[in-house]
Amino acid sequence: MSRTALWFRSLLLPDGWADDVRLVIRDGRIETLTKDTPAETGDEIHEIGLPGLPNLHSHAFQRGMAGLTERRGATADSFWTWREAMYRFVDHMGPEEVEAIAAQAFLEMLESGFTRVGEFHYVHHDPDGTPYADIGELAARIATAAGETGIALTLLPVFYRHAGFGGLPAAHGQRRFINDIDRYGRLIEASRKAASSLPGAVVGVAPHSLRAATPEEILEILPLANGGPVHIHVAEQVKEVEDCLGWSGQRPVELLLDRLPVDERWCLVHATHVTEAESNNIVARGAAVGLCPITEANLGDGLFPAQSFMERGGRFGVGSDSNVLIDAAEELRLLEYGQRLSLRTRNALARASTPSVGRSLFDAALAGGAQALGAPSMLAVGQPADLVSLKADDTALAHRQHDRWLDGWIFAGRRQTVDCVWRAGTRLVNGGRHIHRDAIGRRYRQALHKVLHQS
Repeated sequence: MSRTALWFRSLLLPDGWADDVRLVIRDGRIETLTKDTPAETGDEIHEIGLPGLPNLHSHAFQRGMAGLTERRGATADSFWTWREAMYRFVDHMGPEEVEAIAAQAFLEMLESGFTRVGEFHYVHHDPDGTPYADIGELAARIATAAGETGIALTLLPVFYRHAGFGGLPAAHGQRRFINDIDRYGRLIEASRKAASSLPGAVVGVAPHSLRAATPEEILEILPLANGGPVHIHVAEQVKEVEDCLGWSGQRPVELLLDRLPVDERWCLVHATHVTEAESNNIVARGAAVGLCPITEANLGDGLFPAQSFMERGGRFGVGSDSNVLIDAAEELRLLEYGQRLSLRTRNALARASTPSVGRSLFDAALAGGAQALGAPSMLAVGQPADLVSLKADDTALAHRQHDRWLDGWIFAGRRQTVDCVWRAGTRLVNGGRHIHRDAIGRRYRQALHKVLHQS
């Protein structure tokens, strides 16, 4: 059995900040938590501690594309032209490249303060679309990358069958994603096996979107979730809304809520283009919305109406999606700044009970992300010891305390404000660097050399 003792000058707990806190961690979980107590001989001493954030939406392989699509094309660029570039990138990845790129992405998530990732995993087959002998080959590679880096994993194998609303035949660029319902059932079984060796791993289901899966097919695969999370892309793009209206007479979120049993297990990823009535209905169902501000800005998606959604009690978390830039604080900062620009106001996402915008954003992302990923995210006795420490001597935190530390980190700091990160009591990041950064970085560069020289 492993045992570690940590002492924090200040630590953010479920009921607020506490000072002089001592944690005893045994076998990855918090065994005791004592406030207002001095450190003991042998304790690791830290200044500012937080619970680790959940990253509720990632396509890890897209980390390898970061910066490669920032060139203007012959026609107006959009999500849809970006998607064609993504298909070309996918064509050149083998299992080793999938694993190496995922490990780099997961390492960077940990270094920025994320301790669990929801991996929305949709590349399943070999480059010509033929299933691997083990249908879970690439899911196992994702699990291996999570195990190597130490990040907690919620694996969300994606059901993808069609190219558009109404069951249109899949396109050539989607051949690595496609499964029928029977094969998807085998994929879920293989994914559970692949994740079974990872402490605290969760497996859910992820119908890609209403474009890629019909409502009838989604109803058929829902029992495979076995009570776990259900994630789906919805209403990310204006064209998607228009196409759905043309096919069904309903908007995507409207159709989803009308025809499927959406509840608190569901995460509606993006939901960028929602009406007030749709927003109200999401809140009523208790579903979480998965917001990915960096990617949504990079793709030109638009802005989710976060202020009004939050005022109604809506639940949300943040994700790194395309992984063009992995930075937990930046996701929260850009979420707030998008609302400020849209509404022409300041401190848009603070709550009456929590005037600190940083604290308000952090609390919401912590709770909503935990709900969406099917795993608790709090510092309490019996819970996994997933923690982040901030550098007390960082200039962004100078002469601040408690909630003002969060304001400083999110709005004035950068990734280097993060000092240490623990997952299940194991320190994976020290001084802002992952313990395996050099080896993982070398494999990542080798993988990109292979992928890009084939492109």
